[in-house]
Amino acid sequence: MSDGATVAPATFRPAQPYALQVVGLKSRNRSAPVPARNMHKNVRIFLGAAALLATSPVSALPKGDEPIAVPRSIRQGIDFVYVDPQMSSVAKRRQKPQNWLQRMLSFDQGASRRNAPNPLFVELARGLRQYQATWGQLPQTKIAAGPVLKRGSTGKRVDQLRTRLGLSPGGGYDEQLFQIVTSYQSVHGLGPVDGVAGKATIASLNRGADHYARRIAINVERAYRLPKTRTFDRYVVVDSGAAVARLFDRDRVVDEMRVVVGAPKTKTPMMAVLMRSAKVNPYWNVPPELIQSLTAKRVKEQGLSYLRDFHYEVLSDWTANSTIVDPKTVDWKKVAAGKSGILVRQLPGPWNSMGNMKFEMPNDYGIYLHDTPHKELFAENERWLSNGCVRLEDYRRFATWVFGDVPQPASSREQRFELPKPVPVYMTYLTVAPSANGVIFRRDPYGLDTLAMPQMFGGASNIASTGSAVQGTRIVSTASAAMAG
Repeated sequence: MSDGATVAPATFRPAQPYALQVVGLKSRNRSAPVPARNMHKNVRIFLGAAALLATSPVSALPKGDEPIAVPRSIRQGIDFVYVDPQMSSVAKRRQKPQNWLQRMLSFDQGASRRNAPNPLFVELARGLRQYQATWGQLPQTKIAAGPVLKRGSTGKRVDQLRTRLGLSPGGGYDEQLFQIVTSYQSVHGLGPVDGVAGKATIASLNRGADHYARRIAINVERAYRLPKTRTFDRYVVVDSGAAVARLFDRDRVVDEMRVVVGAPKTKTPMMAVLMRSAKVNPYWNVPPELIQSLTAKRVKEQGLSYLRDFHYEVLSDWTANSTIVDPKTVDWKKVAAGKSGILVRQLPGPWNSMGNMKFEMPNDYGIYLHDTPHKELFAENERWLSNGCVRLEDYRRFATWVFGDVPQPASSREQRFELPKPVPVYMTYLTVAPSANGVIFRRDPYGLDTLAMPQMFGGASNIASTGSAVQGTRIVSTASAAMAG
């Protein structure tokens, strides 16, 4: 995605859908590409495809190098968009999010069999069990609203806080309570972690363990949709929840790096695609909407020097046979009115929004991985900044893993390199991470956990109640006990 001007996602206009064919990609447990009849079956179960094709006419309009919105017919709380049939190995009929409990109960954690769920599923499932054995076992009582509680505080609300965290009332805000509040904040992603029970901490406690158990279950279900063990030799998982990319070799993480992903208004979609090629010294093709709304405007305001200053060149059209044209000969008023079909692209170089390399994954949403000239962004914790594409912290390390070495172009112009073998890329969204003692909760920058709640739990939203754990928590506890046995 471009590091240039921010642009809102365009109205969904799919180009010819990637007809969901996989050529020559073999998983480790298959000796030949997927037979055509099985492909057709997978196409029929392609998540959201029927609705997509029924409601969106196929269009061949140029799109440029900017993402476009995933249609609303595809629910992004849990499910992927599977671009290639072989990627949808878990997209089976009647695989409903509401069946997450059955999946957990039926999985033998001690087994080491082919096609077991992804290792991350196992880690998060264990984390759910550990969460229920610790925080989930505490009294689910409410704490009244009021001032900040901290060391030295006393009174009824401190007694309520102590009871909620498993301590006997009457001891005041002592060192033991301080340590438990600090631990609670750390596990539940509350900042700052200071042992002070402020508004955010009290609100979190009042949501109750059921709310957080459900968030873990949502992430367990997302992890279930990652590739099963021994399916692929190598694959990439881009986690937009953590803004991190992980490189897997035989189901083990061999490397990871920070990434910049889509902003909340221009989310990086949850999708499974095949990375097939890369471009060294890539152009950045300005999307038609930006050519009309921004480029033409800047040319009018600053003259043709704008194109020279920002290293743009103009081509006659978007076809393979387009030719470079002199910007002086272009009717920029027509361009501004949307009556011109010219292509504007930024030349390769240190100024280019794509950086030095772009990794291509054919899909209708304009999503790809690429380098960036703005390396300073990777030092930030807030990396939800792009228009949807994924900017890599270290493209050279990534390219070496993909190709065995960084491809060397014959010139300073754009050059495409085909991957030795297509690499699956799973773009997911995880807001809970497994830890040694259970799980760590993260923020939900896209709001997808909230979107997924009714998909998995039918819209019920229980919070902490006086006296006992809520029903949903008891159900999850039962599942955890069964898994432990």
